[in-house]
Amino acid sequence: MTVRARKTRSAVIAGLCLSALALAACSGGSGTAAKAGDPLPTITGNPAVTINVFAPQGPDFNLATNAFTQAMTKKFNITFKWQTSTYDAGPAKEKRQISLASGDYPDLYLLIPWVDQFTQADLLKLGKQGVVLPLNQLIDQYAPNIKKALDANPDYKAMATAPDGKIYGMPQWVDCYHCSYQGKLWMNTTWLKKLGLEQPKTTEDVRKVLQAFKTRDPNGNGKADEIPLSADVRDTLIPYFMNSFIYDPQGTSGNNNSALVLKDGKVDIQANKDGWKEGLSYLNSLYKEGLIDKGAFTQNADALQQQGDNAKTVILGSATVLHPGIFVTIGSPDGRDKQYDAVSPVTGPSGAAYSGYNFPSVPGGTFVLTNKATPEVQIQAIKMLDYLFTPEGEINGMFGTEGKTWTKPQAGEVALDKSVKPLYRQIPLKAGATPPNAAWQAIAQYNNTAGFRNAESISTDLYAQAGYERRLFEATKLYDGKEDKAQIYPYWKVWIDPSLGSEVATLQTNIENYVQQNALQFITGSKDITKDWDAYVKGLDSLGLKRYLEIQQTAYDKLPK
Repeated sequence: MTVRARKTRSAVIAGLCLSALALAACSGGSGTAAKAGDPLPTITGNPAVTINVFAPQGPDFNLATNAFTQAMTKKFNITFKWQTSTYDAGPAKEKRQISLASGDYPDLYLLIPWVDQFTQADLLKLGKQGVVLPLNQLIDQYAPNIKKALDANPDYKAMATAPDGKIYGMPQWVDCYHCSYQGKLWMNTTWLKKLGLEQPKTTEDVRKVLQAFKTRDPNGNGKADEIPLSADVRDTLIPYFMNSFIYDPQGTSGNNNSALVLKDGKVDIQANKDGWKEGLSYLNSLYKEGLIDKGAFTQNADALQQQGDNAKTVILGSATVLHPGIFVTIGSPDGRDKQYDAVSPVTGPSGAAYSGYNFPSVPGGTFVLTNKATPEVQIQAIKMLDYLFTPEGEINGMFGTEGKTWTKPQAGEVALDKSVKPLYRQIPLKAGATPPNAAWQAIAQYNNTAGFRNAESISTDLYAQAGYERRLFEATKLYDGKEDKAQIYPYWKVWIDPSLGSEVATLQTNIENYVQQNALQFITGSKDITKDWDAYVKGLDSLGLKRYLEIQQTAYDKLPK
């Protein structure tokens, strides 16, 4: 399908969605549909219900025959009818939109943030139309664990609760420590030692190290085949290095970060400031010296990993990624994955040495009930979700069956946080074995608190596969606390007026694409940072930057202070 055809098809789908949803809201859907505000019956026990569910399904498991599905059927007397998408984000989102546009949407959407989910704007619009049901009464009557989690965590409650006080869909809370600092630099320590170098502490140290990687044959094969520094279109170079010039909050995951900052209570961006210009100039200087791989701005993550896994010898010196498993296979036969260590934020010429902070949870809705769900279905569905808010439910939902895919720790095992008692340990899959169809995996990841995550039993060997999570945990300590807390914009709490949803989405897309495209042009030299900077800033203004910041400011000002 051509780009133009895809755009046309998307536009048609969007139009169908609007009209179909309007009809659904007016008609109430099928004869068994529910309406927002309908009184809920008082139900004891678990009456038999059939729930139609839309969910993404990974390549290594089948939701219909999944062991955790069977456990939920037994525990809550639920028969599931699945409509599934893949983990491919674009097609998954399109399939969800088509399901809504057809009017034949399910009782329940169970989604994963990094695949697809309802945005806050989606929830507000669909809630107003009556297609999506508020969960407040269900939670109050039938979900004590959800209620407890929200009451204990103001950020989670703010993220889940719309300005009108309604909860139109539950987001996942994932308190992933290493995910909170995405802009990391991983460097080949083996090469540093061979060349008699230390980890860089300044931007000029970085230059000298990369020059040595390029010219002094650190892999020892007599060829100038080393790649000093690389990245990919998702795991970009800019956040890590920009933080040596100006605070850049952006991460690399693409689904839970924001380019916005706060300056004395005013919402702003950094991409038109002098520090941003200086950061781009520095990266341009590295690029001109051939220290940055030319494919760093165009290749996908698979291509980056091919560089890290190069069959003949190690050729990759460093990469800006969340974790090294993105660019090299963890558990490589030759142990090359053990060669890479995280580099602390390096200091720029003005003394800046920030790390970007990324809120680890994604605003929106992954558990969303529609007006097709009868009161009985709503109640059984929320009780099932409430179970996922217990340690037992989360462990079984994410990891599978005790004794087969996870086990209780034995004496002497150590939790990720060494100060707490370990609660569970995953049983590693044997080499070449077929992954067990035992768990819902990320679909079940709801109240994934730091306490829960840190209670997992993890090997104390940082460079063993079983110790990989600890390696990331320890590496993140190099970045923790170096964010500029005063400039963090709490986008996860901010709800945009739904009447402005389309406008702000268009403005955001246009502005962010423009910044990204121009950054690439400045770094690679197709635009001259000295001659073309003023025109770039004017172009940014012409895209409606002032209006975009006004909308964000209005929404931010409504937050309780």
